[in-house]
Amino acid sequence: MYSWLMNIEIKKIQLTWSGRLLTPTHGLMLLPEQHLGRIALLCHGYTSHKGSLLAWATRLAEEKIPTMIFDVPGHYLGNFSEVDNFSDFKSSAHELFQEAYEQALLELNFAPERVILGGHSLGALLALKALDLSCFSRLQKIAIGVGLGMPPQGVVHIFDTPFYKSTLKLREGLVSPALKPDNVFPWIKEEKENLAISQKRIHLISGEDDMVVGEDGMERFAKHLEKYGNDVSIEKPKRLAHHVPENAAPHIKKFLKDQGWLE
Repeated sequence: MYSWLMNIEIKKIQLTWSGRLLTPTHGLMLLPEQHLGRIALLCHGYTSHKGSLLAWATRLAEEKIPTMIFDVPGHYLGNFSEVDNFSDFKSSAHELFQEAYEQALLELNFAPERVILGGHSLGALLALKALDLSCFSRLQKIAIGVGLGMPPQGVVHIFDTPFYKSTLKLREGLVSPALKPDNVFPWIKEEKENLAISQKRIHLISGEDDMVVGEDGMERFAKHLEKYGNDVSIEKPKRLAHHVPENAAPHIKKFLKDQGWLE
């Protein structure tokens, strides 16, 4: 089915996560009438849904970049699929970007030369991990991570405070039991500490008021990525709280324009 918004075609996509699991989930592909020979694939944060990134996708589609936003399996705000095995999720969740790419190619009338992998929070981490997938090896690629950082060693992170844990009672009901916070948060922390991608172009954006990332969390994570030879830039808007990732849309557009990706 199709709808139209500002000469952008919106198509419903089903993803099956065929790399490891047969867990169905969904995406929306925004197809502009003209294109620049590149595409964008965007993933949302923990307990959220693809609609939280619609503003990003719209800005990019308006700039002639076909863009897909997709739901992570086991996230009920976007779909009612289940994740039964957290071990499989840990090892293959980032492969959703490959599935999204393969499905996107079926909707395009051109072979992309460049790809933008982006996401918010958990989705940003998955986007960084996806940079090493073989399906992107021949493409010029760039990753954009919003709301992603690394806490200092030996400091209690907001995730571990009694106040924050009390707010997760409702959010825990928005995901499959296998994706409960007690499983996901320690894994995210471990993944960031062990992330060893190299020689990649990465841009991180986190607001000064992002209490989840923390005051220096983005800068600390950037330094970790730079140790592996990655080209990392950071941006710190005054107002970009963690729960409103849609507000990052103009910052993403400006960054890509400055990098020559919107020409």
